Amino acid sequence: MIGFVYLAALLVSLAGLAAIDRTHRLAFWADWRRTALCLGVGVVGFLLWDGAGLALRIFARGDSPHMTGLLLAPELPVEEAVFLTLLCYVALLAWRWFDRAAQGRERERAR
Repeated sequence: MIGFVYLAALLVSLAGLAAIDRTHRLAFWADWRRTALCLGVGVVGFLLWDGAGLALRIFARGDSPHMTGLLLAPELPVEEAVFLTLLCYVALLAWRWFDRAAQGRERERAR
């Protein structure tokens, strides 16, 4: 059971981001297709980066009792893909939030 603690924490964090997204309609609730494409490209890009780092032996999977032990590829744990999704999602939400705030300031100046 302890082997799923990190994965569970990542999934709870993703759920929290989705709640923020839904409340403010920043990404998925504004345009789900564009958001899915953006997250997909980001996650795949980072997974390719990780794959290159693993192939060159720059990266290595560490051992932790809090990880599932499930691998997507040799030395690439499932938790890495979920973490990368979280990373890309939080970056996208932050970008959308700050962009919306900047647009609001521009509208106020135009008045």
